[in-house]
Amino acid sequence: MILDFLEILNDYPAILLLIIISIATLGGGIPPILERRRRRGLENAISEVLELLSDNIGAGEGIQQGLARVAEVRNDLFGKLIGDAMQASKATSFNAAMAEMAVKSRSKQVQRVINLILTSLEGDAPMQDVLFDMSQEYSRLNKLMNKRDTELQSSAFLIIFFVGLMLPAIIAFMIGIFAPKSSGMVVDDLNSIMAYFFGGATAISVLISGRMLGRMKSWFWYVPSFALFSMLIYILGFEMIS
Repeated sequence: MILDFLEILNDYPAILLLIIISIATLGGGIPPILERRRRRGLENAISEVLELLSDNIGAGEGIQQGLARVAEVRNDLFGKLIGDAMQASKATSFNAAMAEMAVKSRSKQVQRVINLILTSLEGDAPMQDVLFDMSQEYSRLNKLMNKRDTELQSSAFLIIFFVGLMLPAIIAFMIGIFAPKSSGMVVDDLNSIMAYFFGGATAISVLISGRMLGRMKSWFWYVPSFALFSMLIYILGFEMIS
């Protein structure tokens, strides 16, 4: 069966090359995906952290004591970053430790929150109210961002599904039915053109979907794999039908 499969692909040398490229690029998109998951985990936790810090300050604790208590309560990455910052503040200043935490977070939202906290402290603002208001604002912001991301993901995968899966399967079925090998019709050139067309169309659809989601750089690594998958669906679909 494997030999028959390879014999079919001998007529499509570009696919053999694409298989090698796909294997080589499969791992390239994993680091950006993990980094985004890490960043979004921090950003979704901002509201809870600010609300907890507001409660601690309302109970009579100072900002550093409140942050230390938050680090004790939370066992996630945010709690670890706060705990490391509180340890670093013993050797340096509180502002320097918080600035270092902002850099380590690699999140613009977290960096903005830390800057707002430091600015409020310098202006002697009522921290309990400021932190509570910020927690509500960031809660609404991240809910909207998550909702938008979910809706765009559905649209993006729908585009890839129709262009990369349904369309080549339907065309392969039609050509296999009306121009089967048993009829004696020569469709090798047509099959090559259609296979490369679906590969190119799928690659473009993946890039468009990645651009919609703002993740074009990470999705670029999977363009060869999706293009290869689409081409194989057409070629193997035609072989099975005809």
